Amino acid sequence: VRSRRQRQMCIRDSLYTARCAEMRTPEGQKRAADVCRKHGIDGLVVIGGDGSFAGAQKLANLGINTIGVPGTIDLDIACTEYTIGFDTAVATATEALDKIQDTAFSHGRTFVVEVMGRNAGDIALWAGIASGADQIIVPEEEYDINEVVRKVKEGYESGEKSHHIIVLAEGVMGAEEFAAKMKEAGDTSDLRATNLGHVIRGGSPTARDRVLASWMGAHAVDLLKEGIGGV
Repeated sequence: VRSRRQRQMCIRDSLYTARCAEMRTPEGQKRAADVCRKHGIDGLVVIGGDGSFAGAQKLANLGINTIGVPGTIDLDIACTEYTIGFDTAVATATEALDKIQDTAFSHGRTFVVEVMGRNAGDIALWAGIASGADQIIVPEEEYDINEVVRKVKEGYESGEKSHHIIVLAEGVMGAEEFAAKMKEAGDTSDLRATNLGHVIRGGSPTARDRVLASWMGAHAVDLLKEGIGGV
């Protein structure tokens, strides 16, 4: 989407599709396939994550050619290197972390910053590396809260650090809970907890996401034209 007007047109023309409990049943899946046939829809491009793809697969099994285009900020879909939205989410999180760095530096504080990602830690990892975070906590790796606190204390006591940034993936726990556990483990720094929340899901897409979406969309149409579905 390249302009506000184009974005408004995109929203206006949207199908406003959403999750449907009926699609979880064989009866609902058959009804959906029948609706496609009734209206002459012989192919679908489904943009989404695991839930969307599960429904798409059911339609494909019922003879409706369906192509899945991976679109989720979480980067948690198998068999694809990137998903539409991930790059934008990382850029947004990195920008926010850069700003938090300023406050942490000027006030000599420790910040625990929670980012989205559901059960995957990719946003936390990428944004944490990009922003120069001191520690990154993700669900894919075990952590020791005492070791986390030790690193914070060591940095301040040695004089090497005037502030400390910990990026926390939401799949581990919330920022407030993590900060409380740090205090229980003996953290004595001026500690703050921040949850970036759903701001990470919005905004104008990066150039990389726009090009990726164009590539994937064009390829999906080519596959449907060739009669290929269920992929």
